[in-house]
Amino acid sequence: MIELTAAQVAAATGGRLHADPDVTVTGAVIIDSRDAAPGVLFVALPGDRVDGHDYAPAAVAAGAALVLASRELDGLPTVVVDDPQAALGELARYVLARARSGAHGGVVPQVVAVTGSVGKTTTKDLLGQLLTPEAGGEDAIIFTKGSFNNEIGLPLTVLRVTAATRYLVLEMGADRLGNIAYLTGIAPPDLGVVLAVGVAHIGHFGSVEIIAKTKSEMVSGVVDGGSVVLNADDQRVVAMASLAGPGTTVQTFGTIPSADVRAEDITIDAMGRASFTLRVARAGEADEQRADVALQLVGAHHVSNALAAATVVLRLGVPLPDVAKRLSEATALSPHRMAVTERPDGVTVIDDAYNANPDSMKAALRTLAVVSGRTRRSVAVLGEMLELGDSARAAHDEIGRLVVRLNIKQLVVIGQGAYHIHEGAMQEGSWGSESIFVPDIAAARELLDESLEAGDVVLVKSSLGAGLTALGDHLSGAKTTEDNHK
Repeated sequence: MIELTAAQVAAATGGRLHADPDVTVTGAVIIDSRDAAPGVLFVALPGDRVDGHDYAPAAVAAGAALVLASRELDGLPTVVVDDPQAALGELARYVLARARSGAHGGVVPQVVAVTGSVGKTTTKDLLGQLLTPEAGGEDAIIFTKGSFNNEIGLPLTVLRVTAATRYLVLEMGADRLGNIAYLTGIAPPDLGVVLAVGVAHIGHFGSVEIIAKTKSEMVSGVVDGGSVVLNADDQRVVAMASLAGPGTTVQTFGTIPSADVRAEDITIDAMGRASFTLRVARAGEADEQRADVALQLVGAHHVSNALAAATVVLRLGVPLPDVAKRLSEATALSPHRMAVTERPDGVTVIDDAYNANPDSMKAALRTLAVVSGRTRRSVAVLGEMLELGDSARAAHDEIGRLVVRLNIKQLVVIGQGAYHIHEGAMQEGSWGSESIFVPDIAAARELLDESLEAGDVVLVKSSLGAGLTALGDHLSGAKTTEDNHK
């Protein structure tokens, strides 16, 4: 982070200073005392199970220069605020504004922000890889770790900005109206991306229309004179162009002919990886630029993510040949997102257990069908899709029916919340042991350990809260599971 004195932290957050005003934060901003090191700022967040204030002494003992807290802490250098989480956002807003003003004496960072019901993390990871060479190296670009995309994770990402940061790539998630507006208020994007409007978190939103309205807050949040990148294949998204301010440039991506950046001649190989011709319209010219792309990412749905990333970096001035080359070299960076493991025993594991909604579940199942083909046994291990509200039963039932229609050979459904996947498969025509319901992950693990054979292709998919990441780790042989924000 850019160095700040305790007095500056207090001014930025509207806090009351209980420390030497000249004490300087020279390290990172942290919320976990185990990450404490000399010079850091520890933010004491209250929680349902633990209270960060209880861990402030340990953080200071490990070298923390300052604590941001909601009450005075005896003997500890503290800035006291009414709400540490809100203050964290205010501090991030202040630091980014200071960096953009050039007051820190470094380069002025450009902010790229991505939102959408699906594809945010993959698109953000692609952007990080495409822009790293342009930035001049990893020290000059910051992009969200995993899915640090909420009101805590995003400020923590923004606060990693240094005088050397040229690009700040942010993922913005939402489960309620106003979430994106809040996040863009902290980090107004120079370039904002809207990927898709789906039914993720519809239990919180209440309707697809409100989801679309929430995602459209990205368009309204872009800085004056900035750019918006919209998915032309999603009618709700492309309609957001009407919300762009008079000084905002709108560019589109997709597979339809009217898209500014589009994919044509898409083919999918035996491992589910897409190749296509990337075509770019040139303003005021009849000719188009073209380049071939062969993605390393598994799943046809990644074509849309790749197009979004390409549109952004083209807008930032990266030549098309370089864009195509970097896209073709990009790999999956975040765990449990279509991560493919070829086990020594001949079993292929596709671990996509980090998140799930009906759209991403369907895409993953189609990928499973492609990868397994006609010669390998396909096994879908599915858990609950959370936050679907009143549509949960119908949505899970639909997934079970799709499993049958895709001719997935074996379905394993885990947990009562996902039971209607099993029910849907049975109603669609699954018989015997083609669909198996098990009560928990332990039972699924035992079943799969006993039944998987060489040549099987196994998909593990659920919402994060269903806990199937641990099963994905077990099946793929990974030792740890990354635990990030939603």
